[in-house]
Amino acid sequence: MKTLITNGTLVTDIEVFPADVLIDGGKIAAIGSLMEESGCEVVDASGMYLLPGGVDVHTHLALPMFGTMSSDDHYTGHKAAAFGGTTTVLDFISQDSDDLAVNLAAWQQKALALAAVDYSFHMNLTHFTPHVAEQIPQLTAWGIPSVKMFTAYNGRLRLQDGEIFQVMRICREYGILPMLHAENGDVIEVLVREALAAGHTAPIWHARTRPAWAAAESSWRGIALAAMAESPLYLVHMNSVGEVEQLRLAREKGLPVFGETCPPYLFFTEEELLRQDGAKWVCSPPLRTHKDQEALWQGLEDGVLQTIGTDHCPFFFNGAQPILYEGEWISIPGKELGVGDFTKIPNGLPGVGDRMPILWSFGVQTGRLTPQQFVALTSTNPAKLFGMYPQKGSLLPGTDADLVIWDPSKELVYGASVAQHRTDTNLYEGWQLRGFPHQVYLRGQLIVDQGRWKGRRGMGSFIARSPFTADVHLTPHHII
Repeated sequence: MKTLITNGTLVTDIEVFPADVLIDGGKIAAIGSLMEESGCEVVDASGMYLLPGGVDVHTHLALPMFGTMSSDDHYTGHKAAAFGGTTTVLDFISQDSDDLAVNLAAWQQKALALAAVDYSFHMNLTHFTPHVAEQIPQLTAWGIPSVKMFTAYNGRLRLQDGEIFQVMRICREYGILPMLHAENGDVIEVLVREALAAGHTAPIWHARTRPAWAAAESSWRGIALAAMAESPLYLVHMNSVGEVEQLRLAREKGLPVFGETCPPYLFFTEEELLRQDGAKWVCSPPLRTHKDQEALWQGLEDGVLQTIGTDHCPFFFNGAQPILYEGEWISIPGKELGVGDFTKIPNGLPGVGDRMPILWSFGVQTGRLTPQQFVALTSTNPAKLFGMYPQKGSLLPGTDADLVIWDPSKELVYGASVAQHRTDTNLYEGWQLRGFPHQVYLRGQLIVDQGRWKGRRGMGSFIARSPFTADVHLTPHHII
């Protein structure tokens, strides 16, 4: 049956206007004054906004780390995403072998039967060989035209500068978008060694051994490598003044460099690591300072930063204590593995379900972001950058009916029980929110209805993405 959503206010990345939306066959069939349409299930959205489903291009689901794994898989993480208004999620494929096709097949096997929203992948490149170089062009044909590289994690994930440069040149030729985790692995290695030798093992030393300058330096180095390779670049989880300054300079020079930040960097500082539950706040790169927060907000407001992802990578705070999830008790080793040694604390925070409600309450409601910027940063811009627009990130006739009916007046106390992540903690526990998803549709199917789960395992579809193009136009500002 067709669905007609009436009396809503549609929000795009550039405008806000009253509109009815007709959904037919999983697609947006029409937008406008459609009150006379017959033979439809009618949904009254009076007083509510109609938003495109969120697009989170930075998550880590069922990721092995430090003898355990992130506690959300491709069902539980997708379910949590949906409760927060996100309907498309991108995950990272670990490079467990030099055969990239084998790695892709392994990740598809993990996701296919579990996926509850639509999904795609990025390919991690953590070791570089001639055989790997020959396969990188195939990523475009496989529908995953993006790679992630690291300048940190020496001996495990890091590529050397010359290898990054070579990858970038291949990416330029085949419409592949390079992504970079920018921290100086050599500096971190020295500081960690010195901290442990001095007996500094508390969680705060995770931040103190990963200085902001190490991120700023590596970001600029990545930008310079991209410029020399004549390649685009996407900098993930930016969190410091220096990084924003480097990105601003690069963009003023006309370089196709794009930046992402994540909600925890906008709301928390390294002081959280001094708390009794400091391990809960350990992530890489670490939380910074209030000055860094302000620079990030300014970067979002003026268009220097283009997207807000989550880097969703949840771990139990106390994996020895089971939680009840969908009627079953579950426990997964987590942050307690690092008791007495900050280097053994699994790095990561939950967030895929938090992103849109938190940003609406403390970005839009406070006037720091307009509703259009909210849509651009959480949906439209990521969809454009990663080859999914207009299928995702828009509400246009002919596109997927991924739609959120957003209630701007809904008030609630937020926390783990609302967020639906499969973990025992939430960073925003007890926060008072105003504005929350009323209903969430995935390709026209109602999957969240006023806090009730209507989705199921396996209903998500793989999105084969289009190659990156240098003439992509993003909002709130044009790039090129």
